[in-house]
Amino acid sequence: MDIRCAGAENQLLHVDLHIDEHEPRRGILDLLSRLRPLWKAQNIQMKKFTEGITNQLIGCYVASLQEPGCVLVRLYGKMTELYVNRDLEVEMFQVFHAHGCGPQIYCSFQNGICYEFVRGTVLDDALLRQPSIYRLIAAEMGRIHSIQPKCALPVEPLLWTKMSNFLTLVQSSSPAKQRCTKSAVALREVPSFETLSVEMESLKRHLSQIDSPTVLCHNDLLTKNIIYNHKEEMVKFIDYEYANYNYQAFDIGNHFNEFAGVKDVNYSLYPSLELQRDWLTAYLESYKRSTGHEVTVTEAEVTQLYIQVCKFSLASNFFWGLWAILQSRFSSIDFDFQRYAMARFNFYFEKKDEYFGLTII
Repeated sequence: MDIRCAGAENQLLHVDLHIDEHEPRRGILDLLSRLRPLWKAQNIQMKKFTEGITNQLIGCYVASLQEPGCVLVRLYGKMTELYVNRDLEVEMFQVFHAHGCGPQIYCSFQNGICYEFVRGTVLDDALLRQPSIYRLIAAEMGRIHSIQPKCALPVEPLLWTKMSNFLTLVQSSSPAKQRCTKSAVALREVPSFETLSVEMESLKRHLSQIDSPTVLCHNDLLTKNIIYNHKEEMVKFIDYEYANYNYQAFDIGNHFNEFAGVKDVNYSLYPSLELQRDWLTAYLESYKRSTGHEVTVTEAEVTQLYIQVCKFSLASNFFWGLWAILQSRFSSIDFDFQRYAMARFNFYFEKKDEYFGLTII
C-alpha cells in the first residue's frame, strides 16, 4: 500500500546530524540554528517531557512553551527502527497536518524529527472519563477516520502485517542478559512463542470475519498522545509512529484499553458499558457527519460497533503485549516493560472467551 495516496507529500528538510541521547543540548542547538536562526543560543530553554516510554521528547523555546514557534525535538528510542517505519511516520505527519488534524513537521535528522509544539496540556487519565472531554476525543477520532486516500487503490489494514513483524522479532531476538532476577522471572511468565503464534492465528481467523471498515487510524491513542486545549475546547492527537490504515474498531478498542493506564495498568478503570455507548454515539455522529452521511445514530448501530470494539480490543492487548516484550529487550528507557506485557496478555486471556462469544447483530 502506498500511503502517499492519502495526501500530497511535501519534500521534508533532512539535516545530516546525530544528536547524543545522553547529552542532547549541543546537537539540538546546532539543529535550531538552522530552524530558528533568529533565536540566540543563550536564550534557548529546553524542557524534557517524561511521559513517553519509547522516545525522548524535548521542547525548545525562548519565551514560553505555549507561544507560537516552539519546537519539539524527538530522539528515536534504541532499536525502534526494527518495528517503526520512520519514512511512513513522516508521511503520516504530513497527511494529518494537511487535514488540520496534526502539527507541522519541520525536519528529520539522523536519529529523530522536529515538529511544531501543539499548544495545550497532555491529557491525564482522570480527564478521559469526563463526558465533555471524551466526546471531544470521540469526535476528533471520527474526523480522522473519515480522511480518505486520494488514489483509487484499496488500502489494507496494518494490523496483521505489523503483528507478524512483532512476532518474528520476538522469536529472533533474545532476552537482554543484564536483566535482574525479578525481571527474568517475569519474562518466563510471558507466553511462549508457540503459544503466541497459535493465539495470533486464532485472533486473525475470528476478527477477519468481522466487517470493520478500514480507515485512517492513529493506532496508539493513550493519554500522552492527546493534547487538550482548554481555552479553545478542543483536542489534538500527536505522535504518528503507528498511524496507518487499520480497522476502525481496533483504533477505538485500543483507546478504551488505554483507560487502564500505562505505568500502573489497572483494568478496573476500563470504561463502563454506559461510558462506551455514549463515547461511541459521539464518535458515530462525527464520523457520519465527516463522511457526508445522515447524522442520526441508532441504538442498533451503537450496539454493533460496541461488539466490534470489544473484539478488536483483544487484538490491541495482544499487539502491545508483543511490543512490550520487544521493548524489554531493546529499550534503554527505565520502565518495567515485562510487567506491562504481562498486564496486557493477562487481560487478553481473561476477556478472550467472553468477547469471542459476542454476536454481531
